[in-house]
Amino acid sequence: MKKFFIVAAAMMALYTTNVNAVELDTNGRDPNYVETIMQRSKKVTDALNISGTEKGEQVLNIVANRYFKLNDIYAERDSLKAVAKTMTGEEKKRKMEYAEMLKDQKLYKSHFGFIADLSVYLTDAEVETVKDVLTYNVVNVTYKAQCDMIPTLKEEEKVQILAWLKEGREYAIDAESSKKKHEAFGKYKGRINNWLSKRGYNLTKEREEWAKRVKARGETL
Repeated sequence: MKKFFIVAAAMMALYTTNVNAVELDTNGRDPNYVETIMQRSKKVTDALNISGTEKGEQVLNIVANRYFKLNDIYAERDSLKAVAKTMTGEEKKRKMEYAEMLKDQKLYKSHFGFIADLSVYLTDAEVETVKDVLTYNVVNVTYKAQCDMIPTLKEEEKVQILAWLKEGREYAIDAESSKKKHEAFGKYKGRINNWLSKRGYNLTKEREEWAKRVKARGETL
């Protein structure tokens, strides 16, 4: 029994050492770019209220490394496309499609790795916070606005709307720019609006009435 506890303690120590060893991927990167990314990543640890802690340092590095990884993936795509543009006909088309396919494959594979890395240090609720910070809190802002605009929404409709917004957020996390992140959400907002219209909601009228209520509260849309 004593031997068992010794082995267990040793394994736990080894696990802790591995967990606490998130290396920042700065090799070959411009120091000014790295500093910009670190400041951007700190918004996450600030939101989690863990900046300056050991846990915060690990999460900070994970988030920064994600930014670096995304930059590498999109830079590779752009490089392949630059070469493809020197070609013509079917060869050009194939090379352009390959660049996009390779980018999508790498985004898909690394996306789940990023979430898994975060989950080593964070609870599910904290991971949700990370996702929201990285996507400008669009899920919560949009969901709140949707419920405020249509106060008669059924509970199952609210659940579906939130689910679609969170699905859009998964794509937005991997987008290459602020504009692309909002475009990812835009597709799902359009899906939600079409779905609500088919369920009998007059969205034009709902927006008009909502605007009146907001104005009466002394607020603006």
